[in-house]
Amino acid sequence: MSHTPRILIVDDEPFNIEILLEYLEDTGYDLDTAEDGQAAWDKLRAAPGDYDVVILDRMMPRMNGLEVLARIKAHPELQSIPVILQTALAAQDEILEGIRAGAWYYLAKPFDEALLLSVLGTAVEDRRRYRRMQEESHAAGRTFGLMCEGRFRFQTLEAARDIATVLANACPDPGRVVIGMSELLINAVEHGNLGITYDEKTVLREENRWDEEVARRLADPRYRERWVEVHYRRTPEAVEVCITDQGEGFEWRKYMDMDAERAFDTHGRGIAMSRMISFDHLEYRGCGNEVLVRIGLPACEDELAA
Repeated sequence: MSHTPRILIVDDEPFNIEILLEYLEDTGYDLDTAEDGQAAWDKLRAAPGDYDVVILDRMMPRMNGLEVLARIKAHPELQSIPVILQTALAAQDEILEGIRAGAWYYLAKPFDEALLLSVLGTAVEDRRRYRRMQEESHAAGRTFGLMCEGRFRFQTLEAARDIATVLANACPDPGRVVIGMSELLINAVEHGNLGITYDEKTVLREENRWDEEVARRLADPRYRERWVEVHYRRTPEAVEVCITDQGEGFEWRKYMDMDAERAFDTHGRGIAMSRMISFDHLEYRGCGNEVLVRIGLPACEDELAA
């Protein structure tokens, strides 16, 4: 049975909740509401696996949106839930504060219905992918934790997700690591080998042609001989993974942190999110076609299977 995405709408203004419910009534999502931050946190804490996206008002009594957001990001079972922060504050510093606190998406009041549906659809798809990969990661055996070194070579997005699951299972917390690992491996295919730019992805997503364009470029003679190479190495202190694509690189520095200028975009958060959630260290090299990540191991750990 397929999982119906469950959305938690949090706002202390009943009129705003009514508007959001009206906009979302035909989406097929399971909609729940909370009248303030404390009520929202009580629901999330009581059932951390039940919710897929939180649409969160910033200014509320009892507990404001940023306080709720901080608690979500500090909770091991909630931290990967996409949070859409809604606010009437449009000043750059307020937006940046929310982004740095961990909001993956931003919506300004009054709501634009088309933008709301687009942003929510992206958030739901992100959450669906993370759920699937975490389930696969938990279901796999811990045998990969015994691997000391390995190399992988692949071309497709499907292979990227499979390898992300394998590599995550070589780490102490697979459910956390698999999210960032998949983001970096997918990025190496899409933006690395296939050369799809940030602006091109924006247009392709708006026109629902993303998957079609990825498939077209994988078959294009200009790109079809390009490979992503992954080198895995395990030491007593850490797991290190180096990912290298054959693209021309990109301006990676601007994507290392959540950026207020991209707060209203529907993509572009993968690297910053990976750095925040999944890895103890993330380092791009050269032009950006090589990235090294490190996940620390417990000091007393000799074998994950022990």
